[in-house]
Amino acid sequence: MVERVNRVALIGTGAVGSSYAFALLNQGVADELVMIDLNIDKSEGDAMDLNHGLAFAPSSKKIWFGDYNDCQKADIVVITAGANQKPGETRLDLLEKNTAVFQSIVESVMSSGFDGIFVVATNPVDILTYMTREFSKLPAHRVIGSGTILDTARLRYQLSEYFDVSAKNVHGYIIGEHGDSELPVWSHTTIGGQSVFDRIQDSPEKYNISDLDDIFEQVRDAAYHIIKRKGATHYGIAMGLVRLTRAILHNENAILTVSSHLDGIYGVEDIYIGVPAIVNRSGIREIIPLHLTEEENRKFLDSASILKETMKPVLKQYKGE
Repeated sequence: MVERVNRVALIGTGAVGSSYAFALLNQGVADELVMIDLNIDKSEGDAMDLNHGLAFAPSSKKIWFGDYNDCQKADIVVITAGANQKPGETRLDLLEKNTAVFQSIVESVMSSGFDGIFVVATNPVDILTYMTREFSKLPAHRVIGSGTILDTARLRYQLSEYFDVSAKNVHGYIIGEHGDSELPVWSHTTIGGQSVFDRIQDSPEKYNISDLDDIFEQVRDAAYHIIKRKGATHYGIAMGLVRLTRAILHNENAILTVSSHLDGIYGVEDIYIGVPAIVNRSGIREIIPLHLTEEENRKFLDSASILKETMKPVLKQYKGE
């Protein structure tokens, strides 16, 4: 009996891709990692560098620089390739140039005979995840975007700082576009099981409900602040991608706010957008239908509308309409 080997193919070894590879090695996720990039010297150097750390890793792993043929036996293909977001540029500004890049990448992966799960991290992630499904023709549940997984982690961090508790005991979601129209679901946010509103109400001398607006602004605008200071964000998203990879390979049935295909749920048709979803070995097993307040529902529909309108010209171009 041949033991199953979990292989991840990483396409794009820039700041996000190399950070993901490093986190993957340190957390002992996956048995094999193949790194693919147009910059051969950089990718070969990364593979060499990572292999030199295997003696300190929690488990053994085969790491090498390869090509699209190596995607054939991959369980997951993670795409981090594409143009980076520049200072003053929104994620949606990246759409046109990255869609062309993605068509080439996805078609090359599919030509290898790949039959696994795509994980997309390149921005604008919701639309590029949709285009990955279009180009690959894979079932929607096997094409997943990183969505608001990082935004949700940022929210948990900011709330943990505000309430002085571990981020692991803060539960809440950022949903919608991974971008300026995203929204916090305050109605489902808890601190150690206690509603965030009750937590504030119980200690009015320490907390104020208006502070939640400031906390969300810090979450929503975090990328802009980081990009201004260091040029790119990559550590946080890399760790989020490893969390998603583990949920898939370990068949965890974990609930993560990933970019998922909606076809009627939340009142939205045929769009990828960040929502809580159950993730396992098959990809997205199920989308969690949160009961939103009227205001939250309105904001979510607005976010979905922005994505749809932005995506229209790209769809027309690639569908030949």
